[in-house]
Amino acid sequence: MARKPLFLILLLALAMAVLIALPVSAQSPSAQHSAASASPPDVRVMVLDDAIGPAVSDWFVRALEDANDEAAALFVLQLNTPGGLDHSMRAMIRTILDSRVPVAIHVAPSGSRAASAGTYLLYAAHIAAMAPATNLGAATPVELGGGAPAPNPAGSDGEDQNTAPDSATALRNKQVNDAVAYIRGLAELRGRNADWAEQAVRQGASLPAEEALEQNVIDLIADDLPALLSRLEGREIEIRGQRHTLTLSGHQVRNIEQDWRTGFLAIITNPSVAYLLLLVGIYGLILEFSSPGVGVAGVFGGICLLVAAYALHLLPVSYVGLALIVLGIGLIAAEALSPSFGVLGIGGVAAFVIGSVMLMDTELPAFQIALPVIAAVGTGSLLLVGVMIRLITRTRRQALVSGADTLIGQSAVAAQDFELLGMVRINGELWRARAAAPVRKGQRLRVIGRKGLTLNVEDAS
Repeated sequence: MARKPLFLILLLALAMAVLIALPVSAQSPSAQHSAASASPPDVRVMVLDDAIGPAVSDWFVRALEDANDEAAALFVLQLNTPGGLDHSMRAMIRTILDSRVPVAIHVAPSGSRAASAGTYLLYAAHIAAMAPATNLGAATPVELGGGAPAPNPAGSDGEDQNTAPDSATALRNKQVNDAVAYIRGLAELRGRNADWAEQAVRQGASLPAEEALEQNVIDLIADDLPALLSRLEGREIEIRGQRHTLTLSGHQVRNIEQDWRTGFLAIITNPSVAYLLLLVGIYGLILEFSSPGVGVAGVFGGICLLVAAYALHLLPVSYVGLALIVLGIGLIAAEALSPSFGVLGIGGVAAFVIGSVMLMDTELPAFQIALPVIAAVGTGSLLLVGVMIRLITRTRRQALVSGADTLIGQSAVAAQDFELLGMVRINGELWRARAAAPVRKGQRLRVIGRKGLTLNVEDAS
């Protein structure tokens, strides 16, 4: 019967995993088609006001796929982003390029920006629009080795171009050239300014809305959503090689709200949350294996560890940093099990903190582990090691509290009359005793030595 709660917990965890894996809509394609045919096409509007990460990418991809399944008239993404992760951005762009529904990206409201990954999205959209007093650009990739300078044009500053670059510079050049080729391909597909797109990647160039329109980077400027829809009415665009005329009059605007799945992914893919889940999972399993009990620590730690593994799979993780964290926790655990007076423990804390700083392999601030979290966990680990060292030192200094040698100096009571050998009672136990003088039953004695299992006693009065 004791295993029944554990079985129920595991079953609940499995059910949650299945729900997360399933798409939000459980309708069959035929049912979706019937629903789409029963109501007129609508305009879907999504507001993205955050960094582009796994949660945002998953939300956008599912929403656009639903718009395609239900034959929406237009999909509008109102964008304000500082950038985001490369793999999340590319997943969104692939969905845009495969879409049968026209996608309009509108950088709005005024004061918003489409920086870095947002610029790529704007170039990929069928319609690129901006509100006044907005900007785009600064599209130099920073996900790997963000501190390295962008490559200079050939022959600039009088540098010797025959000098072979080091490995870091070569990696940076490959990354920048790949990004340039990617955004130029998008620009040529949509008939937009490819040369400026290359400047945005190589030099980190930015443009305000008015100049972006003049340089054919965007298609139009619109103050808000009604103005955008009004400007798009009757506009002809190309979708997957075919010309398409937008007819938006009379269509209902449908705002797309975040669902529970997006909220859940946004929480667990927060680097600080994923980091804490990883630690809780590892420490929970260590606690369960070191002192097996009812299984709560093991089940909870296992769930946290699996959720953390899923989140880290979606994030740009440095496996060297992850290995250092695991090594650090292992050394701290080894300090507790086989004391080394701080050598293993302090080394474990150092490896743990270094690994925590290195864990996120990106320069994007939105996807870094908060330094106060690392400092708090590192300080807690150091205090734990200090407590262990103190307890170990105190234990080593204490006198023995078990074994026959601890009986020397203690009081005993004669269990019988005897002249040379007899039995005495000490700490509730009967021991054979030797005395130099006759002993009476009940006489108080003191242990002065031991030979084998025989105690040497004398009168304590």
